[in-house]
Amino acid sequence: MLSNPKRGEASGPGDAGADEQVAPQKQSGAENLERVIGQRLREYRTAASMTAADLAGLTGLSRAMISRIESATTSCSLTTLQKLADGLNIPVTALFRGVDTDREAIYTPSGHGAITVRTGTTHGHEYASLGHLRSSAGPALEPTLVTLNEASMVFPLFQHPGPEFLYMLEGLMIYGHGAYEYRLAPGDSLLIDGEGPHGPLKLLELPIRFLAVSQDYS
Repeated sequence: MLSNPKRGEASGPGDAGADEQVAPQKQSGAENLERVIGQRLREYRTAASMTAADLAGLTGLSRAMISRIESATTSCSLTTLQKLADGLNIPVTALFRGVDTDREAIYTPSGHGAITVRTGTTHGHEYASLGHLRSSAGPALEPTLVTLNEASMVFPLFQHPGPEFLYMLEGLMIYGHGAYEYRLAPGDSLLIDGEGPHGPLKLLELPIRFLAVSQDYS
């Protein structure tokens, strides 16, 4: 019978002692890329009800090559990726989905939005910013929780570049956009072009709370 080495005794090559733990090794960038591409390829092929042989017939690649790509045991060229994407009728970028997962996120617990000062603040309106996130593809997205209470008043309308989305949470009001008026109750939403003058016109049932999501071009 073989006994486990005691604490402090050396173990043989390749063996781990009873109290030892082997730290997981982090994959290199290339290994992670191959793994993700393999996973996406298998997902899309399966969703299309294709076998590896079916995809091989559509792309001119061998079934063995497709199996190696799916198991992340080989790298493939951009030409090969394009053939696979064409065979699956998907954009080639779909095969890279999940490669770059470290992206910024903003979490705001209930009741913890940062109170900001805006034009309507002097009229008793309260604005709780729920985050401000800018992407490389365009302007920042800025969701705001707006509360209109007993002290609130109707004030001059806003105008700004980009669209704005409103979702009514509580209360009842008439909201103006350009020459049009909208009666907003809980559950109602309104998507508008921010260039048109807009804002609350009549506060019918207080308090009023709604989510406003707009873009920041500054």
